[in-house]
Amino acid sequence: MNTPAAERPSVLFVCVHNAGRSQMAAAFLTHLAGDRVQVRSAGSAPADTVNPAVVRAMSEVGVDISAEVPKVLTVEAVQASDVVITMGCGDTCSVFPGKRYLDWELPDPAGQGVEAVRPIRDEIEKRVRGLLDEIAPAE
Repeated sequence: MNTPAAERPSVLFVCVHNAGRSQMAAAFLTHLAGDRVQVRSAGSAPADTVNPAVVRAMSEVGVDISAEVPKVLTVEAVQASDVVITMGCGDTCSVFPGKRYLDWELPDPAGQGVEAVRPIRDEIEKRVRGLLDEIAPAE
Protein backbone atom coordinates (compact mmCIF):
# COMPACT_ATOMS: atom_id res chain seq x y z
CA MET A 1 0.00 0.00 0.00
CA ASN A 2 1.29 3.44 -0.88
CA THR A 3 -0.12 6.07 1.47
CA PRO A 4 -0.27 9.61 0.01
CA ALA A 5 2.12 11.93 1.85
CA ALA A 6 -0.70 14.24 2.99
CA GLU A 7 -2.46 11.36 4.77
CA ARG A 8 0.60 9.85 6.44
CA PRO A 9 1.04 10.59 10.13
CA SER A 10 4.39 12.17 10.91
CA VAL A 11 6.48 11.48 13.98
CA LEU A 12 9.48 13.37 15.33
CA PHE A 13 11.79 11.68 17.85
CA VAL A 14 13.87 14.11 19.92
CA CYS A 15 16.71 13.59 22.38
CA VAL A 16 19.62 15.81 23.34
CA HIS A 17 22.36 14.48 21.07
CA ASN A 18 20.31 12.66 18.38
CA ALA A 19 23.01 9.99 18.59
CA GLY A 20 21.23 7.16 20.41
CA ARG A 21 17.63 6.88 21.57
CA SER A 22 16.00 9.07 18.92
CA GLN A 23 18.08 7.45 16.17
CA MET A 24 17.01 3.96 17.29
CA ALA A 25 13.36 4.96 17.54
CA ALA A 26 13.35 6.61 14.11
CA ALA A 27 15.11 3.63 12.55
CA PHE A 28 12.65 1.14 14.07
CA LEU A 29 9.63 3.17 12.97
CA THR A 30 11.00 3.55 9.43
CA HIS A 31 11.88 -0.16 9.33
CA LEU A 32 8.47 -1.31 10.62
CA ALA A 33 6.16 1.23 8.95
CA GLY A 34 7.68 1.56 5.50
CA ASP A 35 5.89 4.42 3.75
CA ARG A 36 2.90 4.48 6.15
CA VAL A 37 4.55 7.04 8.45
CA GLN A 38 6.82 10.03 7.88
CA VAL A 39 9.70 9.80 10.37
CA ARG A 40 12.13 12.46 11.61
CA SER A 41 14.65 12.61 14.43
CA ALA A 42 16.62 15.50 15.87
CA GLY A 43 18.56 16.67 18.89
CA SER A 44 18.58 19.86 20.90
CA ALA A 45 22.42 19.68 20.99
CA PRO A 46 23.33 17.13 18.28
CA ALA A 47 26.52 15.11 18.55
CA ASP A 48 28.98 14.82 15.68
CA THR A 49 28.21 11.14 15.04
CA VAL A 50 25.77 8.42 16.03
CA ASN A 51 26.94 6.38 19.03
CA PRO A 52 28.90 3.36 17.66
CA ALA A 53 27.41 1.04 20.32
CA VAL A 54 23.94 2.09 19.12
CA VAL A 55 24.88 1.39 15.49
CA ARG A 56 26.16 -2.05 16.52
CA ALA A 57 23.10 -2.86 18.67
CA MET A 58 20.77 -1.95 15.79
CA SER A 59 22.78 -4.01 13.29
CA GLU A 60 22.26 -7.02 15.57
CA VAL A 61 18.52 -6.80 14.85
CA GLY A 62 18.96 -6.19 11.12
CA VAL A 63 18.56 -2.39 11.07
CA ASP A 64 21.48 -0.46 9.54
CA ILE A 65 21.86 3.10 10.85
CA SER A 66 25.56 3.43 10.05
CA ALA A 67 24.89 6.19 7.50
CA GLU A 68 22.73 8.30 9.84
CA VAL A 69 23.95 11.69 11.03
CA PRO A 70 22.68 13.60 14.10
CA LYS A 71 20.46 16.53 13.10
CA VAL A 72 19.64 19.75 14.90
CA LEU A 73 16.11 20.22 16.25
CA THR A 74 14.27 22.94 14.34
CA VAL A 75 10.95 24.68 14.91
CA GLU A 76 9.96 23.61 11.38
CA ALA A 77 10.50 19.92 12.20
CA VAL A 78 8.24 20.19 15.24
CA GLN A 79 5.57 22.13 13.33
CA ALA A 80 5.60 19.55 10.50
CA SER A 81 5.04 16.62 12.87
CA ASP A 82 1.79 15.18 14.22
CA VAL A 83 3.44 13.38 17.13
CA VAL A 84 6.57 14.59 18.94
CA ILE A 85 8.26 12.05 21.19
CA THR A 86 10.88 13.44 23.54
CA MET A 87 13.51 11.33 25.28
CA GLY A 88 15.19 13.26 28.02
CA CYS A 89 15.62 16.66 26.40
CA GLY A 90 13.81 18.49 29.20
CA ASP A 91 12.82 22.10 28.56
CA THR A 92 14.87 22.43 25.36
CA CYS A 93 12.10 20.90 23.26
CA SER A 94 9.72 23.47 21.79
CA VAL A 95 6.04 22.95 22.50
CA PHE A 96 3.38 24.00 20.01
CA PRO A 97 -0.38 23.87 20.50
CA GLY A 98 -2.20 21.16 18.59
CA LYS A 99 0.70 18.70 18.57
CA ARG A 100 0.65 15.43 20.44
CA TYR A 101 3.61 15.09 22.80
CA LEU A 102 4.84 11.92 24.46
CA ASP A 103 7.83 11.70 26.77
CA TRP A 104 9.59 8.35 26.78
CA GLU A 105 11.77 8.06 29.86
CA LEU A 106 14.66 5.87 28.77
CA PRO A 107 18.25 5.55 29.96
CA ASP A 108 20.78 7.49 27.90
CA PRO A 109 23.09 5.12 25.99
CA ALA A 110 25.85 7.76 25.78
CA GLY A 111 29.15 6.32 26.92
CA GLN A 112 27.66 2.84 27.31
CA GLY A 113 28.81 -0.37 25.66
CA VAL A 114 26.59 -2.46 23.41
CA GLU A 115 25.60 -4.69 26.37
CA ALA A 116 23.98 -1.68 28.07
CA VAL A 117 22.43 -0.46 24.82
CA ARG A 118 20.57 -3.72 24.02
CA PRO A 119 17.86 -3.39 26.72
CA ILE A 120 17.31 0.26 25.74
CA ARG A 121 17.03 -0.80 22.08
CA ASP A 122 14.53 -3.53 22.95
CA GLU A 123 12.38 -1.17 25.02
CA ILE A 124 12.39 1.40 22.21
CA GLU A 125 11.33 -1.26 19.70
CA LYS A 126 8.43 -2.29 21.98
CA ARG A 127 7.25 1.32 22.33
CA VAL A 128 7.61 2.01 18.60
CA ARG A 129 5.53 -1.07 17.77
CA GLY A 130 2.80 0.15 20.14
CA LEU A 131 2.89 3.63 18.62
CA LEU A 132 2.71 2.24 15.09
CA ASP A 133 -0.30 0.07 15.97
CA GLU A 134 -2.00 3.21 17.23
CA ILE A 135 -1.19 5.77 14.51
CA ALA A 136 -0.89 3.65 11.35
CA PRO A 137 -2.12 0.10 11.89
CA ALA A 138 -1.38 -2.43 9.16
CA GLU A 139 -4.41 -3.09 7.01
